[in-house]
Amino acid sequence: MPLKNKSFKLLALASHPIQYQAPFFKAIAKSDEIDLTVLFYSRWGLESYYDEGFKKEFKWDIPLLEGYDYKFLRNCSFKSNPSKFFGSINFEVLDYLNSQVYDAVWVHGWNSFTNWLVFMSTNLKHLPIMLRCETNLLNPIQPVKAKLKKAILKNLFKRVSSFLPVGRYNAEFYKTYGVSDERMFLVPYVVDNDFFFTNEKKYVAKGSTIKHSYKIPDKLPVILFSGKLTDVKCPMDLLKAFAVVSNKQQAVLIYVGDGPMLAKMQKYVRKHKLKNVFFMGFKNQTELSEIYSIADIFVLPSKFEPWGLVVNEAMCFGKPVIVSDKVGAGGDLVKTGENGFVFEVGDISMLADCLEKLLSDEVKREEMGKRSLSIIRNWSFDIGIQGLLQSLYYIKKT
Repeated sequence: MPLKNKSFKLLALASHPIQYQAPFFKAIAKSDEIDLTVLFYSRWGLESYYDEGFKKEFKWDIPLLEGYDYKFLRNCSFKSNPSKFFGSINFEVLDYLNSQVYDAVWVHGWNSFTNWLVFMSTNLKHLPIMLRCETNLLNPIQPVKAKLKKAILKNLFKRVSSFLPVGRYNAEFYKTYGVSDERMFLVPYVVDNDFFFTNEKKYVAKGSTIKHSYKIPDKLPVILFSGKLTDVKCPMDLLKAFAVVSNKQQAVLIYVGDGPMLAKMQKYVRKHKLKNVFFMGFKNQTELSEIYSIADIFVLPSKFEPWGLVVNEAMCFGKPVIVSDKVGAGGDLVKTGENGFVFEVGDISMLADCLEKLLSDEVKREEMGKRSLSIIRNWSFDIGIQGLLQSLYYIKKT
């Protein structure tokens, strides 16, 4: 449909091209009602770069700029870095706000100078702001910091027209700042489900071949962790729980990812003479699918995880999932006893018990995996686009 026939003109602001956001932008651009333009603060992520968490230089191997209109803004920061507040200073954004007519501006979070520049400018121009972030209340902060944060955000939230919670815990966060249900519209944290569904079909019949290529025992159930091997992800907790379970149940444990804890974990494996533990290193987006396909259980034991999109990915492959109570995705995607378990972060015994329940019962694993697939099918781009449209119609009405 030609752009002129679309109902809403939406400007989205993003720190840089992100492998999880790009497919969603593409899906939105296909909508019959939303004319989307994305402004990026930097080109970070388009070229090879060194990731401190993975301790590796790499480049994402999926297209990040296809299927939607975008523009890169001039960044005046002395040191461009999308993770730092002053790493994005883009005064050029004001030109877009002055020269174009938009129904709303979609801002991701408040942790950049440019976002605050937009907040102040749009307030003066009475241009509606739609705010999306992943913040939740799962990890309490120090009282003094909490008071300061509340004072700043309460003032900011008065300027916001609508909020786009990514899930249950994020919505609860907004509510503690006085945001009403009327101003919130679910735009869930999603991955490109169709991409992973397609790859699941591609690899499902190749399990034995894939295992053989990695020298993984064919008959044993596989536990998978995917992420940076850092303290915050708690990969050692999973290793310790696996050591407990290994005394009762044979299984394979696979780590996909790299990071500063690798050497320590390898030392632990040698010291305790653990068998069938595989460290596969970093895998890019198109490489992950074959690893998901051979897994039987997915685990994310993090002590701080605002969401955890790897949970979405694993569920697209029909896997039961085990997450800590600090993983944001657990509030929406993990139904205890139905498609997985939620355990108390740091509780090795409880995590081991969850693992044993699934490792000892193949039928339960398969049933829970099917339930994961059912849940994730309804947690999709379509739901997100519907939330955006509801938000835009609400803004138009008010």
